[in-house]
Amino acid sequence: MKMPFIDLKRQYQVHKEAFDSAIHSVLNHGQYIHGPEVTEFENQLQRFANVKHTVTCGNGTDALVLALQAMHLQKGDVVFVPSLTFAATAEAVVLCGGIPFFVDIDDKTYNLSVKSLREAVFEAKKQSFKAVGIIAVDLFGLAADYTAINEVAKENNLWVMSDCAQGFGCTHNGHMVCSCRDCTIATTSFFPAKPLGCYGDGGAIFTNDDEADTLIRSLREHGKGSKKYDNVRIGCNSRLDTIQAAVLIEKLKLFPKEIVLRNKIAERYTQAFQSCFQTPIHPKNDMCVWAQYTLKTTDPSARQQTMETFGNRDIPTVIYYPKPLHLQTAYKHFPNASDISVCEQVSQTVFSLPMSPYLTEEEVQLVCKTSESLE
Repeated sequence: MKMPFIDLKRQYQVHKEAFDSAIHSVLNHGQYIHGPEVTEFENQLQRFANVKHTVTCGNGTDALVLALQAMHLQKGDVVFVPSLTFAATAEAVVLCGGIPFFVDIDDKTYNLSVKSLREAVFEAKKQSFKAVGIIAVDLFGLAADYTAINEVAKENNLWVMSDCAQGFGCTHNGHMVCSCRDCTIATTSFFPAKPLGCYGDGGAIFTNDDEADTLIRSLREHGKGSKKYDNVRIGCNSRLDTIQAAVLIEKLKLFPKEIVLRNKIAERYTQAFQSCFQTPIHPKNDMCVWAQYTLKTTDPSARQQTMETFGNRDIPTVIYYPKPLHLQTAYKHFPNASDISVCEQVSQTVFSLPMSPYLTEEEVQLVCKTSESLE
Protein backbone atom coordinates (compact mmCIF):
# COMPACT_ATOMS: atom_id res chain seq x y z
CA MET A 1 0.00 0.00 0.00
CA LYS A 2 1.40 3.38 -1.03
CA MET A 3 2.24 5.64 1.92
CA PRO A 4 0.76 9.16 1.81
CA PHE A 5 3.13 12.03 1.05
CA ILE A 6 1.67 14.00 3.96
CA ASP A 7 -0.60 11.94 6.20
CA LEU A 8 -3.35 14.30 7.36
CA LYS A 9 -5.48 11.53 8.89
CA ARG A 10 -3.00 9.84 11.19
CA GLN A 11 -2.66 12.78 13.57
CA TYR A 12 -6.44 12.83 13.96
CA GLN A 13 -6.57 9.08 14.54
CA VAL A 14 -3.94 9.31 17.29
CA HIS A 15 -5.53 12.33 19.03
CA LYS A 16 -9.15 11.80 17.99
CA GLU A 17 -10.67 12.32 21.44
CA ALA A 18 -9.09 15.75 21.94
CA PHE A 19 -10.03 16.99 18.45
CA ASP A 20 -13.60 15.69 18.67
CA SER A 21 -14.05 17.31 22.07
CA ALA A 22 -12.77 20.67 20.80
CA ILE A 23 -15.07 20.64 17.76
CA HIS A 24 -18.12 19.58 19.75
CA SER A 25 -17.46 22.33 22.27
CA VAL A 26 -17.93 24.86 19.47
CA LEU A 27 -21.02 23.06 18.18
CA ASN A 28 -22.50 23.19 21.66
CA HIS A 29 -21.95 26.90 22.30
CA GLY A 30 -22.76 27.87 18.68
CA GLN A 31 -20.44 30.92 18.36
CA TYR A 32 -19.06 29.94 14.97
CA ILE A 33 -17.58 33.37 14.18
CA HIS A 34 -15.52 35.24 16.80
CA GLY A 35 -16.11 32.52 19.36
CA PRO A 36 -13.93 32.46 22.49
CA GLU A 37 -11.56 29.92 20.94
CA VAL A 38 -10.39 32.49 18.37
CA THR A 39 -9.17 34.89 21.04
CA GLU A 40 -7.70 32.03 23.05
CA PHE A 41 -5.79 30.74 20.04
CA GLU A 42 -4.43 34.22 19.24
CA ASN A 43 -3.25 34.53 22.84
CA GLN A 44 -1.57 31.13 22.68
CA LEU A 45 0.15 32.03 19.40
CA GLN A 46 1.48 35.22 21.00
CA ARG A 47 3.00 33.27 23.86
CA PHE A 48 4.38 30.54 21.59
CA ALA A 49 6.04 33.01 19.20
CA ASN A 50 6.97 35.48 21.94
CA VAL A 51 5.48 38.36 19.97
CA LYS A 52 3.32 41.27 21.12
CA HIS A 53 0.42 40.87 18.69
CA THR A 54 -1.08 37.99 16.71
CA VAL A 55 -4.06 38.47 14.40
CA THR A 56 -5.69 35.43 12.81
CA CYS A 57 -7.40 35.56 9.41
CA GLY A 58 -9.03 33.41 6.74
CA ASN A 59 -5.93 32.00 5.02
CA GLY A 60 -2.22 32.48 4.39
CA THR A 61 -2.70 34.59 1.26
CA ASP A 62 -4.97 37.00 3.12
CA ALA A 63 -2.33 37.17 5.85
CA LEU A 64 0.19 38.41 3.28
CA VAL A 65 -2.24 40.93 1.81
CA LEU A 66 -3.25 42.27 5.23
CA ALA A 67 0.39 42.55 6.29
CA LEU A 68 1.27 44.45 3.11
CA GLN A 69 -1.67 46.79 3.70
CA ALA A 70 -0.40 47.34 7.24
CA MET A 71 2.98 48.27 5.71
CA HIS A 72 1.08 50.85 3.62
CA LEU A 73 2.17 49.38 0.27
CA GLN A 74 1.23 51.84 -2.47
CA LYS A 75 0.51 51.34 -6.16
CA GLY A 76 3.75 50.93 -8.07
CA ASP A 77 5.90 50.18 -5.02
CA VAL A 78 8.48 47.44 -5.59
CA VAL A 79 8.89 44.52 -3.20
CA PHE A 80 11.75 42.06 -3.64
CA VAL A 81 10.53 38.44 -3.67
CA PRO A 82 12.37 35.13 -4.21
CA SER A 83 11.29 33.49 -7.44
CA LEU A 84 11.23 29.92 -6.13
CA THR A 85 8.18 30.03 -3.88
CA PHE A 86 4.43 29.48 -3.99
CA ALA A 87 2.60 32.07 -6.10
CA ALA A 88 0.85 33.66 -3.11
CA THR A 89 4.03 35.50 -2.08
CA ALA A 90 4.11 37.54 -5.29
CA GLU A 91 0.34 37.45 -5.80
CA ALA A 92 -0.25 39.37 -2.57
CA VAL A 93 2.08 42.15 -3.74
CA VAL A 94 0.19 42.48 -7.03
CA LEU A 95 -3.21 42.39 -5.30
CA CYS A 96 -2.09 45.38 -3.23
CA GLY A 97 -1.01 47.29 -6.34
CA GLY A 98 2.70 46.66 -5.90
CA ILE A 99 5.33 45.25 -8.23
CA PRO A 100 7.13 42.02 -7.30
CA PHE A 101 10.82 42.16 -8.27
CA PHE A 102 12.07 38.58 -8.48
CA VAL A 103 15.33 37.58 -6.84
CA ASP A 104 17.39 34.40 -7.12
CA ILE A 105 17.85 31.82 -4.35
CA ASP A 106 20.83 30.35 -2.53
CA ASP A 107 21.90 27.03 -4.08
CA LYS A 108 22.20 25.30 -0.68
CA THR A 109 19.38 26.62 1.50
CA TYR A 110 16.98 27.44 -1.40
CA ASN A 111 16.03 30.63 0.43
CA LEU A 112 16.49 34.16 -0.90
CA SER A 113 20.06 34.84 -2.10
CA VAL A 114 21.49 37.92 -0.42
CA LYS A 115 23.99 38.35 -3.27
CA SER A 116 21.14 38.36 -5.80
CA LEU A 117 19.14 40.68 -3.54
CA ARG A 118 21.94 43.26 -3.58
CA GLU A 119 22.11 43.03 -7.36
CA ALA A 120 18.34 43.39 -7.64
CA VAL A 121 18.32 46.48 -5.40
CA PHE A 122 21.00 48.05 -7.62
CA GLU A 123 19.07 47.19 -10.79
CA ALA A 124 15.83 48.56 -9.35
CA LYS A 125 17.53 51.87 -8.62
CA LYS A 126 18.93 52.01 -12.18
CA GLN A 127 15.41 51.51 -13.53
CA SER A 128 14.04 54.24 -11.21
CA PHE A 129 11.73 51.88 -9.32
CA LYS A 130 10.50 52.88 -5.89
CA ALA A 131 11.59 49.91 -3.77
CA VAL A 132 10.05 49.73 -0.31
CA GLY A 133 10.44 46.21 1.06
CA ILE A 134 11.63 42.63 0.99
CA ILE A 135 9.58 39.47 1.52
CA ALA A 136 11.79 36.62 2.70
CA VAL A 137 10.27 33.15 2.43
CA ASP A 138 11.17 30.49 5.00
CA LEU A 139 11.08 27.80 2.34
CA PHE A 140 10.65 24.15 3.34
CA GLY A 141 10.59 25.19 7.03
CA LEU A 142 14.05 26.81 7.17
CA ALA A 143 14.48 30.43 8.23
CA ALA A 144 15.91 32.78 5.63
CA ASP A 145 19.20 34.53 6.42
CA TYR A 146 17.57 37.48 8.17
CA THR A 147 20.84 38.78 9.58
CA ALA A 148 22.26 39.37 6.10
CA ILE A 149 18.89 40.42 4.64
CA ASN A 150 18.49 43.09 7.30
CA GLU A 151 21.89 44.52 6.45
CA VAL A 152 20.70 45.10 2.90
CA ALA A 153 17.37 46.45 4.16
CA LYS A 154 18.99 48.99 6.50
CA GLU A 155 21.40 50.16 3.81
CA ASN A 156 18.49 50.83 1.44
CA ASN A 157 15.69 51.90 3.82
CA LEU A 158 13.56 48.80 3.15
CA TRP A 159 11.25 46.93 5.51
CA VAL A 160 11.50 43.14 5.85
CA MET A 161 8.52 40.80 5.93
CA SER A 162 8.65 37.08 6.65
CA ASP A 163 6.44 34.74 4.64
CA CYS A 164 6.56 31.98 7.23
CA ALA A 165 3.80 29.86 5.68
CA GLN A 166 6.08 26.81 5.59
CA GLY A 167 8.22 27.83 8.54
CA PHE A 168 5.99 28.59 11.52
CA GLY A 169 8.01 27.55 14.56
CA CYS A 170 11.41 27.85 12.83
CA THR A 171 14.12 29.88 14.54
CA HIS A 172 16.91 32.21 13.45
CA ASN A 173 19.81 32.85 15.86
CA GLY A 174 17.89 31.15 18.66
CA HIS A 175 14.55 32.95 18.45
CA MET A 176 11.42 32.32 16.41
CA VAL A 177 11.07 34.17 13.14
CA CYS A 178 7.46 35.01 14.06
CA SER A 179 8.69 36.90 17.12
CA CYS A 180 9.47 39.71 14.63
CA ARG A 181 12.91 40.33 16.10
CA ASP A 182 14.41 39.98 12.61
CA CYS A 183 11.55 41.35 10.53
CA THR A 184 9.00 44.14 10.68
CA ILE A 185 6.04 41.81 10.29
CA ALA A 186 5.52 38.07 9.72
CA THR A 187 2.74 35.93 8.31
CA THR A 188 1.88 32.25 8.29
CA SER A 189 -0.64 29.79 6.87
CA PHE A 190 -2.61 27.04 8.60
CA PHE A 191 -3.41 25.22 5.36
CA PRO A 192 -3.86 21.55 6.34
CA ALA A 193 -0.52 20.39 4.90
CA LYS A 194 1.54 23.00 6.79
CA PRO A 195 3.53 21.96 9.89
CA LEU A 196 0.75 23.52 11.99
CA GLY A 197 -2.36 23.03 9.89
CA CYS A 198 -6.09 23.20 10.58
CA TYR A 199 -9.02 21.33 9.01
CA GLY A 200 -9.66 23.98 6.39
CA ASP A 201 -8.03 27.33 5.64
CA GLY A 202 -6.51 29.75 8.11
CA GLY A 203 -3.69 32.24 8.55
CA ALA A 204 -2.13 34.69 10.97
CA ILE A 205 -0.08 37.88 11.09
CA PHE A 206 2.54 38.64 13.76
CA THR A 207 3.76 42.10 14.74
CA ASN A 208 5.17 44.06 17.64
CA ASP A 209 3.64 47.29 16.31
CA ASP A 210 0.46 48.48 18.06
CA GLU A 211 -0.77 50.53 15.09
CA ALA A 212 -0.29 47.65 12.67
CA ASP A 213 -2.24 45.35 14.98
CA THR A 214 -5.16 47.79 15.17
CA LEU A 215 -5.17 48.35 11.42
CA ILE A 216 -5.09 44.63 10.55
CA ARG A 217 -7.93 43.85 12.95
CA SER A 218 -10.00 46.52 11.21
CA LEU A 219 -9.05 45.45 7.69
CA ARG A 220 -9.84 41.76 8.24
CA GLU A 221 -13.42 42.69 9.16
CA HIS A 222 -14.65 45.04 6.44
CA GLY A 223 -12.61 47.98 7.74
CA LYS A 224 -14.76 48.37 10.83
CA GLY A 225 -14.07 50.99 13.45
CA SER A 226 -14.93 50.83 17.14
CA LYS A 227 -18.44 49.53 16.38
CA LYS A 228 -19.67 46.73 14.12
CA TYR A 229 -21.48 48.93 11.60
CA ASP A 230 -18.97 51.79 11.68
CA ASN A 231 -16.78 51.19 8.62
CA VAL A 232 -13.85 53.61 8.68
CA ARG A 233 -11.87 52.13 5.77
CA ILE A 234 -12.22 49.65 2.92
CA GLY A 235 -11.44 46.19 4.23
CA CYS A 236 -12.25 42.57 3.48
CA ASN A 237 -13.85 39.55 5.10
CA SER A 238 -11.06 37.32 6.39
CA ARG A 239 -11.78 35.74 9.75
CA LEU A 240 -10.53 32.47 11.19
CA ASP A 241 -13.68 30.54 12.09
CA THR A 242 -14.13 29.22 15.61
CA ILE A 243 -14.00 25.51 14.73
CA GLN A 244 -10.60 25.98 13.07
CA ALA A 245 -9.36 27.91 16.11
CA ALA A 246 -10.54 25.11 18.41
CA VAL A 247 -8.69 22.53 16.31
CA LEU A 248 -5.54 24.67 16.22
CA ILE A 249 -5.55 25.08 20.01
CA GLU A 250 -5.29 21.31 20.34
CA LYS A 251 -2.71 21.06 17.56
CA LEU A 252 -0.52 23.75 19.10
CA LYS A 253 -0.26 21.61 22.24
CA LEU A 254 1.25 18.83 20.12
CA PHE A 255 3.39 21.07 17.94
CA PRO A 256 6.67 21.29 19.97
CA LYS A 257 6.91 17.49 20.17
CA GLU A 258 6.05 17.17 16.47
CA ILE A 259 8.90 19.54 15.55
CA VAL A 260 11.30 17.28 17.46
CA LEU A 261 9.97 14.23 15.61
CA ARG A 262 10.28 15.97 12.24
CA ASN A 263 13.92 16.80 13.01
CA LYS A 264 14.68 13.21 13.99
CA ILE A 265 13.24 11.93 10.72
CA ALA A 266 15.19 14.58 8.78
CA GLU A 267 18.43 13.48 10.49
CA ARG A 268 17.82 9.89 9.43
CA TYR A 269 17.05 10.96 5.86
CA THR A 270 20.28 12.96 5.74
CA GLN A 271 22.34 10.04 7.02
CA ALA A 272 20.77 7.78 4.41
CA PHE A 273 21.00 10.04 1.37
CA GLN A 274 23.99 12.33 1.87
CA SER A 275 26.21 10.11 -0.27
CA CYS A 276 23.67 10.13 -3.15
CA PHE A 277 22.31 13.69 -3.27
CA GLN A 278 22.76 17.22 -2.04
CA THR A 279 20.91 17.05 1.28
CA PRO A 280 19.41 20.07 3.08
CA ILE A 281 21.86 22.44 4.74
CA HIS A 282 20.99 24.89 7.50
CA PRO A 283 22.93 26.93 10.06
CA LYS A 284 23.67 25.19 13.37
CA ASN A 285 21.91 27.90 15.41
CA ASP A 286 18.71 27.76 13.33
CA MET A 287 15.94 25.22 13.87
CA CYS A 288 14.08 23.95 10.80
CA VAL A 289 10.49 22.67 11.10
CA TRP A 290 10.77 20.56 7.93
CA ALA A 291 7.62 21.44 6.03
CA GLN A 292 9.39 19.49 3.29
CA TYR A 293 12.54 17.38 3.17
CA THR A 294 14.11 18.18 -0.19
CA LEU A 295 16.92 16.44 -2.06
CA LYS A 296 18.81 17.75 -5.08
CA THR A 297 19.98 15.59 -8.00
CA THR A 298 22.60 16.36 -10.64
CA ASP A 299 20.20 16.95 -13.54
CA PRO A 300 16.52 16.58 -14.62
CA SER A 301 17.10 13.09 -16.01
CA ALA A 302 18.59 11.89 -12.74
CA ARG A 303 15.64 13.37 -10.87
CA GLN A 304 13.15 11.54 -13.05
CA GLN A 305 14.94 8.23 -12.63
CA THR A 306 15.23 8.73 -8.88
CA MET A 307 11.56 9.59 -8.45
CA GLU A 308 10.65 6.48 -10.45
CA THR A 309 12.81 4.38 -8.12
CA PHE A 310 10.91 5.71 -5.12
CA GLY A 311 7.59 5.26 -6.92
CA ASN A 312 8.35 1.63 -7.64
CA ARG A 313 8.58 1.14 -3.89
CA ASP A 314 5.24 2.92 -3.33
CA ILE A 315 7.01 5.94 -1.85
CA PRO A 316 5.50 9.22 -3.12
CA THR A 317 7.67 12.19 -4.07
CA VAL A 318 6.70 15.75 -5.01
CA ILE A 319 8.48 18.61 -6.78
CA TYR A 320 8.46 22.02 -5.06
CA TYR A 321 8.41 23.97 -7.35
CA PRO A 322 8.56 22.85 -11.01
CA LYS A 323 8.68 26.39 -12.43
CA PRO A 324 10.00 29.61 -10.80
CA LEU A 325 7.53 32.48 -10.67
CA HIS A 326 9.46 34.71 -13.09
CA LEU A 327 8.86 32.09 -15.82
CA GLN A 328 5.15 31.70 -15.20
CA THR A 329 2.56 33.30 -17.49
CA ALA A 330 1.05 35.59 -14.88
CA TYR A 331 4.39 36.89 -13.58
CA LYS A 332 6.92 36.81 -16.42
CA HIS A 333 6.38 40.48 -17.29
CA PHE A 334 7.50 41.66 -13.85
CA PRO A 335 11.13 42.68 -13.29
CA ASN A 336 13.77 40.29 -12.03
CA ALA A 337 17.47 40.24 -11.20
CA SER A 338 19.70 39.95 -14.27
CA ASP A 339 21.06 36.58 -13.11
CA ILE A 340 18.33 34.36 -11.71
CA SER A 341 19.72 31.06 -12.91
CA VAL A 342 20.00 29.18 -9.61
CA CYS A 343 16.24 28.92 -9.06
CA GLU A 344 15.82 27.78 -12.66
CA GLN A 345 18.39 25.02 -12.17
CA VAL A 346 17.06 24.03 -8.74
CA SER A 347 13.48 23.77 -10.01
CA GLN A 348 14.68 21.13 -12.46
CA THR A 349 16.66 19.03 -9.98
CA VAL A 350 14.96 19.01 -6.53
CA PHE A 351 12.29 16.70 -5.18
CA SER A 352 10.81 16.12 -1.74
CA LEU A 353 10.30 12.99 0.35
CA PRO A 354 7.39 12.13 2.67
CA MET A 355 7.64 14.14 5.88
CA SER A 356 5.33 13.84 8.87
CA PRO A 357 5.83 13.35 12.61
CA TYR A 358 3.40 10.44 12.24
CA LEU A 359 5.47 8.38 9.81
CA THR A 360 5.88 4.88 11.23
CA GLU A 361 9.26 3.33 11.88
CA GLU A 362 8.62 0.91 9.01
CA GLU A 363 7.87 3.78 6.62
CA VAL A 364 11.01 5.72 7.59
CA GLN A 365 13.10 2.57 7.17
CA LEU A 366 11.55 1.94 3.74
CA VAL A 367 12.40 5.46 2.58
CA CYS A 368 15.94 5.30 3.94
CA LYS A 369 16.61 1.81 2.56
CA THR A 370 15.88 3.09 -0.94
CA SER A 371 19.29 4.79 -0.79
CA GLU A 372 20.87 1.37 -1.32
CA SER A 373 19.36 1.27 -4.81
CA LEU A 374 20.58 4.75 -5.67
CA GLU A 375 24.26 4.66 -4.77
